[in-house]
Amino acid sequence: MTRAGSGRPGQDTAGALHRWILSLVAVVLAVLTACPPWAAAEPTGSGNGESTGPKFLKLSLDSVTPTAITSTSDPYFVVSGTVTNIGDRQVDDVSVRIQRGGAVTSPSGLRSALRLDQSNYDITGEFQDVADQLTPGQRKQFSLTVALHSAAELPSGISALDITAPGIYPLLLNVNGEPAYGGQARLDDARFLLPVLGVPLTAADPRKHEAAPPIPAVPDAPPVATTMLWPLADRPRLVAGKPGTVEGEALLTDDDLAASLTQGGRLDQLLSALETALKPDGGGDKNLNASLCLAVDPDLLLTVSDMKDGYRVLASPSDPDGSTRAGTGDHAAKAWLDRLKSLAPTMCVVALPFAQVDPEALAATGDITLADRALNAPADLIDQLLSVKSVRGVALPDAGSIDNEGAELLAHHGYNTAILADNAVTPADGRANISSAKSPPPPSDAVNPDLVRLGGLTLPAPGGGDPAPGAPELRAATFDIWSATALAAVGSHPPTPPFTPDKVRYDLTNDSRAARLQDALGAVTWTALNPQPGRPRSALLMPPQQWGPNRDEATALLGQLDLMYRANLATPRSLTDLLAQQADPQPYDLDYLPTAAAEAVPEHFVEPVRQQAHDITELMSALVELPQQELGPRTFLTPLRDDLIRALTLSDRRAGSAAADTNAQRRIDQTTRTVGDLFHSVTVLPPGGVYTLASEQSPLLLVARNDLPVAVRIKFRIDAPAETNITDIGEQVLPAKGTRSFQIPTEVSDSRNLVIPIALTTPDGVPLGNAVSVSVRSNAYGRVLAIITASVGALLLLLVARRLWHRFRGQSDPADKGFDSETRRRVNRFRRARKRELRDKEAR
Repeated sequence: MTRAGSGRPGQDTAGALHRWILSLVAVVLAVLTACPPWAAAEPTGSGNGESTGPKFLKLSLDSVTPTAITSTSDPYFVVSGTVTNIGDRQVDDVSVRIQRGGAVTSPSGLRSALRLDQSNYDITGEFQDVADQLTPGQRKQFSLTVALHSAAELPSGISALDITAPGIYPLLLNVNGEPAYGGQARLDDARFLLPVLGVPLTAADPRKHEAAPPIPAVPDAPPVATTMLWPLADRPRLVAGKPGTVEGEALLTDDDLAASLTQGGRLDQLLSALETALKPDGGGDKNLNASLCLAVDPDLLLTVSDMKDGYRVLASPSDPDGSTRAGTGDHAAKAWLDRLKSLAPTMCVVALPFAQVDPEALAATGDITLADRALNAPADLIDQLLSVKSVRGVALPDAGSIDNEGAELLAHHGYNTAILADNAVTPADGRANISSAKSPPPPSDAVNPDLVRLGGLTLPAPGGGDPAPGAPELRAATFDIWSATALAAVGSHPPTPPFTPDKVRYDLTNDSRAARLQDALGAVTWTALNPQPGRPRSALLMPPQQWGPNRDEATALLGQLDLMYRANLATPRSLTDLLAQQADPQPYDLDYLPTAAAEAVPEHFVEPVRQQAHDITELMSALVELPQQELGPRTFLTPLRDDLIRALTLSDRRAGSAAADTNAQRRIDQTTRTVGDLFHSVTVLPPGGVYTLASEQSPLLLVARNDLPVAVRIKFRIDAPAETNITDIGEQVLPAKGTRSFQIPTEVSDSRNLVIPIALTTPDGVPLGNAVSVSVRSNAYGRVLAIITASVGALLLLLVARRLWHRFRGQSDPADKGFDSETRRRVNRFRRARKRELRDKEAR
């Protein structure tokens, strides 16, 4: 027994220890398995919205070459990108692969396909190694060569996506890696669209020896009639509250516009892309020229025109009354404006609303003169500054959506067409306009005709009278919201337009510029490749008014249009041809989009703008146009009206209402202060001390001064007391920068000191300057003198009557008693002698 059991205690101890270690390992593994933070790392790509897990890698698309595939292209394309470690730990075994989803079959799919889970991109390529490891902050570029399809075995490292038919295909770049303390996982992705206008043959295809087939036209479908607007606009830059002058320098809030006009700036690159594509010397593309139309903001042109003659800039944009410095963009402004003047006469030009004003806020002010400046003057300004004849009668609201009040304002000011988003109008009977009765698209894919009539919004009769029965109605030219949304995303600081449906909104900054450009190329091309029953074979391409592509991006978009024209997938259509079409006979209603309403100018800015616009009109009616005057009333006051319009701009609204509200309030405050100062620049000068009249009918002498550079019509408002009678001398004119004396006929019936309030007004009764009080005293005795005079006269009459009464009765007057006859004779002789003596002296 003892021998048999001698070795068991040690063996039992070793077995127990072994089992304890295995149990501990099992527990640790269980804990690690239950902790998902590292193993379940989520990608940060735009398609998945906001990631809730840790972020380790950032994948961005750098380029796609070529940007669009045709049947004459190589059977391969190259995708380049960059992987950056944005986390706090090392990532090993970094690799990428490309994946493809199904071709986009509906317009909304151009946006929604980029939001799908990566599992919907079910055609996958092979993973390609990018880096063995990436430390925090490290980045690595890569390139993938991808075949559209494979007719034979592909070389190593090349994946095929099985694309065998034209279409717009969503692609996804997927990056995998293994973060420290975690397992291999998908860490990010990047999505973009690839336009395939035709499928090229592969090198292994036996048909390669035959002539390459042309880009296939869409069977039984005409080319898409295409029109594109090319906007040139900028946010308001001029400092508010500066009346017009003859030779004064313009004052800008900042010098950012100079950078935009200088070579490499936003506006320079937009213009350069057009110059390259159209070549004003006659060598440009005629198809592009026929389909493009410049849409120019007159406020931008006015600002650039002021800059070229020298200007100043606020040292601090938030301090309009602070110090200033010389602007640096005068030469760039002159060069850019000269280039635009050279290009504009060779193509279609249309004016944007002044300073991208909000039509709804403008309508709410109820000021016709202000609306006329914002809506009717732009075309004249464009024509004058660019020496062109712009397209008239078409309005381009910045939001792409208007309400009934805004539409009525446009109609009242002579517009017959407004260019609106496709979803900003709806059939009046409530029926959805669908592309197919059997398979209606979702509401966001509803398609309206090119031109629709807005029922009930009739145009005024010629001359501004009330509309006659059967008068033409305001029309809406509708643009495709999906291509417009994609075009808005091109370039720096991309906005999401208000007409973009909420369900497909996402943070565009998660996508690279190259990816957003690819999306726009796909959106522009989709209609040409996807004819649908009931959908018009036409496209109106509408970028945002403050568009931000660089020259390469803008050139790529123009090149895509040219490619479609040459492939007979599209045909150019001018804006005038579009507007000349007949509107659909069915009436439509406006559908003011909620996002547009949310981004509109707040109501609390309307009343102060209305009040100041009214005051400017009142002052304008009092100013006088004189031949010898250098400055006219309109030139003097119009800049202040422009400031009020700029306060109602939509240009800053999509960047956040706080900054926009601050800028609007600052403009209104500055304009209000200036208008008040102008009214106080015309005043009557207070006389010093007491004003003494020489007699009761002496005139009142007053002096009025006009510090304005324009002559002004005035009237005196004198609150005469009951003891005075002051004649109204009527309307008078004060010279510019001068004074004038006036004699006011006055009658005063009281010798006491009288206080007479005196003020100046416009002919319409609007107060000017400050009222003064004049103390007046007359040397006339007034009522006392009249009583004394009357009493003396009555006494004299009484004495004469008494003398006559006594003489009539033959009696001597008692007043003659004390004078005998001899004394009377001596007095008479003395008087006669005195008279002779005086005559003799005069004779000598």
